[in-house]
Amino acid sequence: MTAVEIEPVAEYFERLQDHICAALEAVDGSAVFQEEQASADASGVSRPRVLAEGRVFEKAAVHFTRSRGSALPPAASVRRPDVAGRPFEATALSLVVHPRNPFAPTSHANLRFFLAQAEDGAPVWWFGGGFDLTPYYAFLEDVLHWHRTARAACEPFGKDLYPCFKRQCDDYFYLAHRGETRGVGGLFFDDFCEGGFEHGFALVRSIGDHFLPAYLPIVQRREATPYGEREREFQLHRRGRYVEFNLIYDRGTRYGLESGRRVESVLASLPPLVRWTYAWQPAPGSREAQLTQEFLRPRDWLAEGGESAATSQARIIHEAP
Repeated sequence: MTAVEIEPVAEYFERLQDHICAALEAVDGSAVFQEEQASADASGVSRPRVLAEGRVFEKAAVHFTRSRGSALPPAASVRRPDVAGRPFEATALSLVVHPRNPFAPTSHANLRFFLAQAEDGAPVWWFGGGFDLTPYYAFLEDVLHWHRTARAACEPFGKDLYPCFKRQCDDYFYLAHRGETRGVGGLFFDDFCEGGFEHGFALVRSIGDHFLPAYLPIVQRREATPYGEREREFQLHRRGRYVEFNLIYDRGTRYGLESGRRVESVLASLPPLVRWTYAWQPAPGSREAQLTQEFLRPRDWLAEGGESAATSQARIIHEAP
């Protein structure tokens, strides 16, 4: 049986952080990520990186963390009551990208690994994470590309994983008080330990390696689209929904606060500018109305798109770090 080790997972997350930051900087062409002084003490290591006020990206945050503690925080043990309050180690990569152009979508990704210790001393471990897309003005071709790439990341590990993770993403990124999804979905999974450690780690690497091929072509397709004050105001309005989800529902935000993480790092996923307009409603038949009516609800995008898995696989460009 393969030993369960946190070292190779943390090393992969560090490399992936470097790879994603370099790719985003290359697309932006003007701004660079600023890395704050990493903390290193008995509780672990944090390597936060933030890009601000770029040509393409108004803000992007890509954080690597590795931590350990004497008691697993409640947000991490909600589905693992057997290890609630037990000693643990964890490592994660989390990122969010907020483009400047309203026609380019926001995207979020997170990959994480927990290794806890049961009362009898036995290791208890699991992977979690995924990636999701939040457009302001939605384009069907972008959504199909996003989901084709998500499916390609999962297919080597079982035909049932993409539909399962896609459904879990729709369920998780849902604003119940608004009655709408946060975006057009993607992948979300938690407490994943099926098939053993090597199987789970390989799946996480595949999802991590597919993030840039899923996202960057969409940004590059939309980042030069002309826009005006109307589109910018709608983008800021919709960013309010993003903030509402992160502050009300997101377990990652709760985990960061409960585990004593630096508040600036925990809240780095929030957009730099946002607005709330009282009782705002889009004009009937407008592009703004189309977003909520047609896109912000669970849909079987790939079935509606009419492409076979083999055809979509051939279109995926895989760039491993």
